[in-house]
Amino acid sequence: MSVEEDLLCESFDDIKHIGKIPIRNLWLLILYASDLYRELDAAKVAVEDNPDDIPDLVAEILCRRVEHRVQRNLSYSYQSRDAVLNRVRGRIDLLSTERNSLLDRGKVACHFDELTIDTPRNRYVRTALETISKIVKSKELAHRCRSLDLRLMRMGVSQVRPSRSEVSVDRFGRHDIEDKPMVAAAHLAFNLALPTESAGTRQLSLPERDNLPWLRKLFEKGVAGFYDTVLSKQCYRISAGKILKWQISDKSLDMDNILPNMKTDIIIDNLDLEHRIVIDTKFNSIVTSGWYRDETLRSGYLYQMYAYLRSQEGGEDLLNDTASGLLLHPSVGEDVNEYFVMQNHKIQFATVDLGATAIQIRERLLNVIGAD
Repeated sequence: MSVEEDLLCESFDDIKHIGKIPIRNLWLLILYASDLYRELDAAKVAVEDNPDDIPDLVAEILCRRVEHRVQRNLSYSYQSRDAVLNRVRGRIDLLSTERNSLLDRGKVACHFDELTIDTPRNRYVRTALETISKIVKSKELAHRCRSLDLRLMRMGVSQVRPSRSEVSVDRFGRHDIEDKPMVAAAHLAFNLALPTESAGTRQLSLPERDNLPWLRKLFEKGVAGFYDTVLSKQCYRISAGKILKWQISDKSLDMDNILPNMKTDIIIDNLDLEHRIVIDTKFNSIVTSGWYRDETLRSGYLYQMYAYLRSQEGGEDLLNDTASGLLLHPSVGEDVNEYFVMQNHKIQFATVDLGATAIQIRERLLNVIGAD
């Protein structure tokens, strides 16, 4: 069994955790954060009902994308080759030709570009199919993965997995942009292993409970991807990572060099109600110890949200004048959903229990924005 297969099996044999968060819920966030979640939605696959079958869900997406590309022909590209030929092709490798006395045998060493289907991209997809076919629960799906693997082999795609550098330098042009979802699904299939707090045989970085920048970013992107996919495009407009402008009437010469940007995590506009919600995701406890009491909201976050809301008033966009703010924190076993209204702005503080079931997480994310 390969290292990739071993890691995949090791991660999904049991429900394991990072801190107190089940691995399956982290994978749910990863699917929410990825464009591939739209594939699940389009296929009407209930990912929230099947969080423990995520390898099968990813395999389903991968097969769907590979079948789509095979029907329309896989992309070809030029690959550099060195070969000893009976005729000149491309450039002659004079050193190799002379060193091996090839001319005496009527041959010549050449360096040339060849159009081939055996590209790093297609090899990466084929090895992903082979790997994930060994860990899916559905026998039918495993057979489907193996059939596509065999089909790619017959088309001329070899089984050698490309190096990480070969995959990282691969770029998509206008003529092969449809390959992007297929490669993204293959990448997801290869990364179905997350480090846990359990001892094991693999050399992976241990997750630090108090310092997980990748997990903070995952939570932000997962929440944004969930709203962008689940909320109706006819009723809602979702923006992620939008930079707000300071409404400045005058400034000194070098002020732009030191003035910080205001970048929001998520903005949701309810087009029917003509109401805006500015969401800022955090990845720590919603309360902290205060000077005179055991628990208090984090004042810095409150000032930040207040600046987001008040700094945008009075402009051309009237939704800013009554916009609401939501500070959204993950939790495990904790339920907080409080708010206050100040100067026409509702500021809400809420948690999402990442230790809950996938369906409960979905319901909570909809509930805190009033979309349930």
